[in-house]
Amino acid sequence: MCRFVAYLGEPLYLEELIAKPRHSLMRQSLRAGQAKTVTNGDGFGIGWYGERPEPAVYREVMPAWSDDNLMALASTLRAHLFFAHVRAATAGGIARSNCHPFRHGRWMFMHNGQIGGFAQLRRTLESRLPDELYAARRGATDSELLFLLALVHIDTGMPAAEAMLQVVDDICCLMQAQGIAAPLRFAAALSDGQQLHAFRLASDDSPPTLYRRNCAQGTVIASEPLADDEAGWSPLPAGAVVSLRL
Repeated sequence: MCRFVAYLGEPLYLEELIAKPRHSLMRQSLRAGQAKTVTNGDGFGIGWYGERPEPAVYREVMPAWSDDNLMALASTLRAHLFFAHVRAATAGGIARSNCHPFRHGRWMFMHNGQIGGFAQLRRTLESRLPDELYAARRGATDSELLFLLALVHIDTGMPAAEAMLQVVDDICCLMQAQGIAAPLRFAAALSDGQQLHAFRLASDDSPPTLYRRNCAQGTVIASEPLADDEAGWSPLPAGAVVSLRL
């Protein structure tokens, strides 16, 4: 399982969440406390919104703890909305194109979890993409495909959170129809630069962990609390959908 952090609020240096805390995302990449996979060393990525509507991303296949460029960027980048993700690969190989977060236009997305029986479902799901979004697919992960399928609905005018829920429901129905017993698990964050949506869902009773903390500067959504001695971390209940706006 992967680990991630999302932030929305007053502009903040990325290092304040991904490097400085006692249990920062950098530390979780080496030793996560609440994940089945302790080490998340199959790549990492950060994404942030600056002065343009489209997000910027920096992704690499090396472990987060070994990339000096990540530390340099995190200490100088300041943003009101940013994502950070460390990967433990489930679907798709270790490649930059498979690292999160994913972006398309003004949208950005990251995910922790998997689609059960994805290899069996992949062709059917990819056939649901229009040509433009199929051509935009760069990697081989179920996560990127979930993102692009949500954009199909968003492009028709469906609200973003509703679009993501529709995709998850559709896939669960397809899994059931094909007799797939392996679960769909889905902790994710989606943003257009103005709103941040977070999800904690599963087709069984074991969704990936996800927490929320409101602080003086804004709101943090994280796979795990970033400091054991820091008050205010609340676990999101199973089935939770959180939508935040600037």
